[in-house]
Amino acid sequence: MFSDTCILLIICFLSCFAPFIRASFNLSLPHQHSHPEAVVQEVQRRVNGSVWRRQMLGVWEKDQSSSCLTGNPIDDCWRCDPNWQANRQRLADCGIGFGAGALGGKGGQIYVVTDSSDNDAVNPTPGTLRFAVIQEEPLWIVFSGNMLIKLQQELIFNSFKTLDGRGVNVHIVGGGCITLQYVSNIIIHNIHIHHCVPSGETNVRSSPTHYGWRTKSDGDGISIFGSRNLWIDHCSLSHCTDGLIDAIMGSTGITISNNYFAHHDEVMLLGHSDSYEPDTGMQVTIAFNHFGEALVQRMPRCRRGYIHVVNNDFTEWEMYAIGGSANPTINSQGNRYTAPSDPNAKEVTKRVESDEKDWVGWNWRTEGDILVNGAFFVPSGQGLGAKYAKASSVEPKSSALIDQLTMNAGVMGGTRDNSGSISYPGYNDGGSGSGGGNDMGFLGLMFGNGAPLSPIPSPVFSCLINPCLLLILYFTAVSTTSISRFLFFHVTTSLS
Repeated sequence: MFSDTCILLIICFLSCFAPFIRASFNLSLPHQHSHPEAVVQEVQRRVNGSVWRRQMLGVWEKDQSSSCLTGNPIDDCWRCDPNWQANRQRLADCGIGFGAGALGGKGGQIYVVTDSSDNDAVNPTPGTLRFAVIQEEPLWIVFSGNMLIKLQQELIFNSFKTLDGRGVNVHIVGGGCITLQYVSNIIIHNIHIHHCVPSGETNVRSSPTHYGWRTKSDGDGISIFGSRNLWIDHCSLSHCTDGLIDAIMGSTGITISNNYFAHHDEVMLLGHSDSYEPDTGMQVTIAFNHFGEALVQRMPRCRRGYIHVVNNDFTEWEMYAIGGSANPTINSQGNRYTAPSDPNAKEVTKRVESDEKDWVGWNWRTEGDILVNGAFFVPSGQGLGAKYAKASSVEPKSSALIDQLTMNAGVMGGTRDNSGSISYPGYNDGGSGSGGGNDMGFLGLMFGNGAPLSPIPSPVFSCLINPCLLLILYFTAVSTTSISRFLFFHVTTSLS
């Protein structure tokens, strides 16, 4: 009886691990992955992510507060401070790129916008946003709560102003919208800007001592004209009549970072015209932005100047992503370009109204970019680093880190897509996939066929229930030899 019981117990014990044994040998590959290109990118992303996590772990061991770090140098500069609201102006020290020198309202008073109205463009009411931005002195402008500001006319800024929408949800829509004309040191941070339409043919105040006649505006989200030292960060822009951001007429020293662009045709224009020579010295950094859904072209479209496009995520486009004319220098580093399904729109670049004999000498390069879904970048000119010195503004990070570098692009703390209507319905941010469910993880991405997984018995459940059965069988076995032999016979038969 003792030997039979021991054999029975051993067999039952081994049966606890049957699910794991079956899983270990279940390595069949019924279907090849439909997107092998994505597998390669996932390998690279995870390897680089692992290295980055090790680096972050080393920092965390020195300072546990570093658990908030993302690798995005702008966000990591201020978001790790739990008391950032008590020191809002520290944001001015976190700029990067050609617009890093933008002071905004640093050193000035905090001005709280308490009134969302915009009833008089010549005599704005104290407490309104229009009253704040026209003042002569530096101001750090914040908001008393969530606001929908419907502009009647262009919102014309004076120099040394910061628009700081952190902690609230502020939407600027309507006539204009934002005009930066012959000003400097402007920071616009964490603001929704959308549904901007042409306005004008009326008087608008631009300072406490001056107002003047404004001709019809284009309906840009942000119009930059002859200005410098500007930083536009963590804004969500969409649905405007003309451009989302246009910078012309000798504007320079600009950083456009961490923004989310969506639902628009001509996204961004840099440079007034092919013949306007003052734009030759223009320098613009475009970093950590997410060019999202339903965009067509101009991300950006450059005329002359030096443009650094670094660590952005281009989800798709309908015509092209980066275009230019009049010999701009374009330095594309560490971006991810995902082409649309249209086989005729796979090219990232476009030389606008230019013959190859003219543009073959323009300095356009791609370095460390990821090209997805058949996307291709047509370089030109010389690839030597010296040629891009004036178009280099920040050290690029690996394009494999794009997801974590741009995951907070747009307005923080709420939906970043100003989806379609003034009611702002919620936006479902799909993100990028990482394999099937049931913790398939990386192997699921590599070998999954995309179909839903069939339900399988849980190994954890088996490991819990089998020991209980084991105890029951043991006490039954020691009480009677005949029952033990009977169970031994049937268990052996079922496992064979």
